[in-house]
Amino acid sequence: MKRIVLPLLGLLMFSCGDDPLPKPKGYLRLEYPKANYKKTSVPLPFSFEKNELANPIKTIKSLGKTNGVDVKYPTLKATIYLTYKAVENNNLDSLLRDAQNLTQKHTIKADEISSNLYENKEANVYGMLYEIGGNAASQSQFYVTDSINHFLSGSLYFYAKPNYDSIYPAAEYLKKDIKKIMESVRWED
Repeated sequence: MKRIVLPLLGLLMFSCGDDPLPKPKGYLRLEYPKANYKKTSVPLPFSFEKNELANPIKTIKSLGKTNGVDVKYPTLKATIYLTYKAVENNNLDSLLRDAQNLTQKHTIKADEISSNLYENKEANVYGMLYEIGGNAASQSQFYVTDSINHFLSGSLYFYAKPNYDSIYPAAEYLKKDIKKIMESVRWED
């Protein structure tokens, strides 16, 4: 009897030693639909392709010589703001400086800002895409120009407090749309 009780007692004493551990945190898995792009003609001197996930463009914002359109993504709670200005009276340098300064204003909150040069000689479109990492207000900004007549800049903003970890999947998805806008811009005179 002692042979059975002692091992059983020892087994009971050592079998309940570790405290239970909580399950590890799960990560949100976001899946976005495959992008389907269609040409968007706006009553401005350019056209581009936009993702069908975005709302149709209904209004043109106009303020003096500056015009713009908003490419709104209600399901992602984001908007790509496009601003068009004509290049005239040698103002290209100031337009480029303004676009670059707007990006540099995000350095306070940004962890990093990387720039990617864009060039399409056949379509006469040249520009720069800035990707902004960290808790900055805008995650991507860009501009394209033909260096003679047209200048288009754009910024991506979310309708939420900037929390890079939370908006990262949507920012990556919309970065592809921004690249598509840059690649598909066609100047119309």
